[in-house]
Amino acid sequence: MYKIEKKKMIIIVILGILTIVSIIKIIDTYFEKNNTKETGILNIISKEETNEETEEKIVIYITGEVLNEGVYELKRGSRIANAIEAAGGTKENANLKNVNLAYELDDGEKIYIPNVNEEETEIVEDGIGEKDEKNKETVININKANSEQLQDLSGIGENTALSIIKYREENGKFNTIEEIMNVPGIGENKFENIKDKIKVK
Repeated sequence: MYKIEKKKMIIIVILGILTIVSIIKIIDTYFEKNNTKETGILNIISKEETNEETEEKIVIYITGEVLNEGVYELKRGSRIANAIEAAGGTKENANLKNVNLAYELDDGEKIYIPNVNEEETEIVEDGIGEKDEKNKETVININKANSEQLQDLSGIGENTALSIIKYREENGKFNTIEEIMNVPGIGENKFENIKDKIKVK
């Protein structure tokens, strides 16, 4: 009888130990899952903060027919349209006909939004080209001009203008004006006719 009672006690003790071990494992698993979730959330927050800190910015100056002229900090890769939006939009008399709203801005650029009453030769500064006061002619920035502006150059038709834009999109900005001769349809003779009327900066 004593032996039976002893066996029962041993079994009860073993079951008790197993129960306690099981409870401990359940608790450990619960806390481990919670810690993993918290760690994951913290990692996500950390990544977002890092992305915000490392996101490149550019500073531009926009003036002319915008509601709020001034200096603005924008994300790298922003367009003239984004600069106009940052400045509160355009005034009623703004002339966007010759403004390439899709032009990608660089740090330190100045954008001028002209008035509808200004002459056709007035062009957005650093967005397309600028007026050469010495020659009284417009010098076209081949890194920024759209098809219409490029066709103002002697001997440049629509197809060649589109080829220039395509080359620019595929190879990046021109570093020198001579590089325009890499564009199909522009040889030395055509380059000689336009070299004094183009620029890359």
